Amino acid sequence: MDIPQPGEVRRPTIEGVRRLNLGRVLRLVHATGGVSRAVLTHETGLNRSTIAALVAELEAASLVEEQAPSVTGQVGRPSPLVAPGDRVVAIAVTPELDAVTAEVVSLGGRRLARVRREVASVPTPEETVEVTVSILEELDHALRGRLVAGIGLAVPGLVREREGLVVLAPHLGWSDEPIGQRLGAATGLSVVVSNDASLGALAESRFGAGRDVPNMVYLHGGPSGIGGGLVLGNAPLGGVDGFAGEIGHTLVVGSGRRCDCGASGHLDAEVRREELFAALGLSDAEGDRIDEALREAYEHGPSAELAELVDRDLELVAVAIANTANVLNPRLVVLGGFLSALVVVAGDRLRERVAELALPGVAASLAIEPAALGPSHIAVGAAELAFEPLLDDPLAFRFPATAVS
Repeated sequence: MDIPQPGEVRRPTIEGVRRLNLGRVLRLVHATGGVSRAVLTHETGLNRSTIAALVAELEAASLVEEQAPSVTGQVGRPSPLVAPGDRVVAIAVTPELDAVTAEVVSLGGRRLARVRREVASVPTPEETVEVTVSILEELDHALRGRLVAGIGLAVPGLVREREGLVVLAPHLGWSDEPIGQRLGAATGLSVVVSNDASLGALAESRFGAGRDVPNMVYLHGGPSGIGGGLVLGNAPLGGVDGFAGEIGHTLVVGSGRRCDCGASGHLDAEVRREELFAALGLSDAEGDRIDEALREAYEHGPSAELAELVDRDLELVAVAIANTANVLNPRLVVLGGFLSALVVVAGDRLRERVAELALPGVAASLAIEPAALGPSHIAVGAAELAFEPLLDDPLAFRFPATAVS
């Protein structure tokens, strides 16, 4: 084997450069959802003939497709549009307290199909795998004729991503669970596992409210509690073990409710989705309607119970945001899940309270916005994990030979 010697600098081979450029072009097309050849030429610094050859190779592999350019009114022949193809997809799976959801996501972050299967009790790892396999059979119509890059599994808990190991998911009751191996063995697909809120942060950073924002904090409220994700310097921040961003376990009440993690007074224990749903008369299955329902309630005048609950939640979320902002100094905080509803109905009050609690210089640079991608943003983030090896090296990627169908 030809092993490089210490200090030896090797020039890249022509083949290596071509593969690198294929990945660069595919990433640009994937990130933008569609871009002209002219823009690809400008962004990569490659010449037009090279871009044409790379696009042709990616199109032959069903990764992109060229479309007729839109009429722009510019002088000269417009450049063809290169868009992500929809033959290559990833599957995003999200286990929660009340359901297991699987979505089919194509390159470019487009959601093609979604099935939510409610469960009678909190799903065990074994039940999660069983339900997922059943859902994939139901999704056969959306998967037929497509190439599946893999599964991204979004778990509300502490996850060692490199091992596919759920170290602790307190709401689900999972501990030291090799869920990635279990699901991979059952489906014949490669499985990547990560924290759900970290995946929400990834999706919003690449496709949503945080696009082009290098320093962003994401805070997610779901059936399994509140989690967070961090994007600093345009890169996800996971920490030593991938556990960074657990803002839900910020202390917000000195002697508060007991959290599922064993401590007391954490945001995760004090601001609860089920309380807000009960005050609005929503069922668990109506989670996608939370923004609309809370807006309607405030347009017609909220009940005293609802107004008191929202005021309390706003105060506690503001404490957590201010503390996080003082430590990380982000440009943007994005609220997703049921927390996005607080920004929708009381965004100005939330921003004002954070400004009062945070250091003046920190608050002056901080924006607070709701998630832009809607209920499927965590699925988009999970799909990103499954797509990553393909985006890194399109030529080297091998689609699984067998899978659930």
